[in-house]
Amino acid sequence: MLALMFQEIENLGVVRLIVAVPWVYPVVSALHIIGIGTLLGSIVAVDLRLLRILGPQFDAALPALVRMALCGFALAVTTGLLLLSVRIANYAENPVFLIKMMIIAAAGGNALLLRQAGLGVNLAVLVGRRAARFSGAVSLCFWVSAVFAGRWIAFS
Repeated sequence: MLALMFQEIENLGVVRLIVAVPWVYPVVSALHIIGIGTLLGSIVAVDLRLLRILGPQFDAALPALVRMALCGFALAVTTGLLLLSVRIANYAENPVFLIKMMIIAAAGGNALLLRQAGLGVNLAVLVGRRAARFSGAVSLCFWVSAVFAGRWIAFS
């Protein structure tokens, strides 16, 4: 049943377009990298502020950085799903891909917990708190690990 579902996904028009038109896959891949870069660049700055490595002059930028991280995440997920759909059966069997997905889910869970802790409060208010420092350190570890896992997929 799962194999049939994967076959149906691989036969979708958009997926067939990605495979058939030589320049589409590289463009989607480049957009995926841009999304990852936007996400990682923004979230690293937020995490470094939560860890107090960056100073209070960055507090005003935190909301914009979080929005940029969310935009980067949305682009990375959208393009990642398109890339995945081309060889979904292969990825579903790849343990490194599955590890990457678990890391991303854990990073998302960490972000949701931090958001819950600061609900209705400017993120800058949480800076320096033990939970925020811990969340920032964990976030850095998760997102860097996700990038390494993503690169590892190509070699597994």
